[in-house]
Amino acid sequence: MKQYSGKTIEECVTLASQELGIKEEDVIFSVEEEKKGLFGKKAVISVYELTDAIEYAQEYLKNVIESLGIGDVKTKASLEDDIIRIEIDSDHNPILIGKNGVTLQALNEIARLAVSGKFRRRFRILLDIGDYKDNKYSRVAFIARKTAKEVQRTKQDATLDPMPSDERRVVHNALANFSHIKTESSGEGRRRAVTIKYVEE
Repeated sequence: MKQYSGKTIEECVTLASQELGIKEEDVIFSVEEEKKGLFGKKAVISVYELTDAIEYAQEYLKNVIESLGIGDVKTKASLEDDIIRIEIDSDHNPILIGKNGVTLQALNEIARLAVSGKFRRRFRILLDIGDYKDNKYSRVAFIARKTAKEVQRTKQDATLDPMPSDERRVVHNALANFSHIKTESSGEGRRRAVTIKYVEE
């Protein structure tokens, strides 16, 4: 961690990016001080490495889960394609997953918001518990391919059930090379879903 100071946060970020040799949007930082007054401006930021953000995410999740009365929580983190993947294991995994993965999705969202808020940068975080997500992705991809084949046969568009963004991404990727098939996401919030469309090539 290293601190940079300037008149504004933007100036601090620029200084950090020049010294570190990275793009400004890739600077991971938290604001330590920001003063805006008639007699002068001052800002101080602390610049972190990606490993700091990953460690913060793990510690944050442990604290949240333990506050629910679930102890002995273990986490394992890795970085894949700019996505922070965190595997969680406890003695109460089914409770943390919740019905249809709702609790797991909520934990994923608050972890993403906490880390993004702390470091002033949008992070993509993917939590998994007991391979729940990997198994779910396999089922989602299977349903997507089966539905796409039906759309190819009937030439009638089909809309899948609403699903979170990571599962929608699985659908898009699974059908990327299907002939006469195009996928589009529509809807807002929890109602956002993927429509599989037939297109003439």
